[in-house]
Amino acid sequence: MTTQMFEIVKNPISIEEITNKVIRNEAGAVTTFTGTVREFTYGKRTLSLEYQAYEKMAVKKLEQIGEEIKEKWSDAKVAITHRIGKLEISEIAVVIAVSTPHRKDAYAANEYAIERIKQVVPIWKKEIWESGEAWIGDQLEKTPYPEGKPMEVDQ
Repeated sequence: MTTQMFEIVKNPISIEEITNKVIRNEAGAVTTFTGTVREFTYGKRTLSLEYQAYEKMAVKKLEQIGEEIKEKWSDAKVAITHRIGKLEISEIAVVIAVSTPHRKDAYAANEYAIERIKQVVPIWKKEIWESGEAWIGDQLEKTPYPEGKPMEVDQ
């Protein structure tokens, strides 16, 4: 059975399962980023999110990010899983796990991965509120947020 290192899924994501894909004897560091659905954005209450993706291209782009990471951090091993469909508050939308021999590289590669996902992976998000719903801007969330509030990429 082959382990899928980069995938788009419709079911809940197991952090432990993704992390286990990158654990290895030569790695002294494993970082895991977990992106969850938050309840409030700019004071507006979110009830749920819906993610959609061009799945085949999204997986290819996740694989591309993995290759980019290997070029920058040759000792890194990375696994990325992003969920699509309707997600409730606090549910996991994405998990990125990176292992490297040393922690600094694991942190840097993990941050690189989430930023690149926002830049190149064809995944879109719809926010659902008590008062309605809307597809939110572009992947980098730089287009105006409903009610004129600009969104910024989380730091």
